[in-house]
Amino acid sequence: MTGETTKSPLRLIAAAGVLGLIAGAAILYVRLAPSGNGPVGIADAACAAKGEKAAAVAGAATGDVAALLAAKSTESLAALAFENGAGKPTTLGAFAGKALLVNLWATWCVPCREEMPALDTLQQTKGGADFEVVTVNLDRGGAEKPRAFLDEIGVKALTLNRDPTLKLFNEAKARGLALGLPATFLVDRQGCLIAHMNGPADWAGPDALRVIDALTGG
Repeated sequence: MTGETTKSPLRLIAAAGVLGLIAGAAILYVRLAPSGNGPVGIADAACAAKGEKAAAVAGAATGDVAALLAAKSTESLAALAFENGAGKPTTLGAFAGKALLVNLWATWCVPCREEMPALDTLQQTKGGADFEVVTVNLDRGGAEKPRAFLDEIGVKALTLNRDPTLKLFNEAKARGLALGLPATFLVDRQGCLIAHMNGPADWAGPDALRVIDALTGG
């Protein structure tokens, strides 16, 4: 009886330790599991090997786009959600097969307003079966104000995608990708984050075109 009594607390301590490890693993999974707009910090198998691609694209960034950074974690952005031009729910996954420049903007953001014509020109110049500029407006309320702004500046090629809930921005912020607006992400054909940038740029200029060629070239 004495030996059995001595062993019981040890067994309880060991069991508690095992349960603690299980609980810790569960907490880690919850923190990394999808929340809000999409998966946080989980690079799927298709994206995990994109480090060299990210380095090559960021390495091509000079001049007007010198602030572009290679993705530290080439994670999937396919689940990021917003409303398409028809006001219907969609995700970046709907653009599978195309490389993307994803730009978050708002009408109250002066730098966003200034770079929008260049983004429209980029879509006209490079947009097609292999590449698309996906701009997502973050104005609260209805689509009237951003639509009026795009009409005013003569945008011809960009679709008015929207996220008035700001979930997309908050998700990008949680991932460390957006400090403010505008925020831009380069995504490859498999939906993997390749590079990102905070602040405006001349996206129609030769420096930007060189980066887009590096993104779509492989």
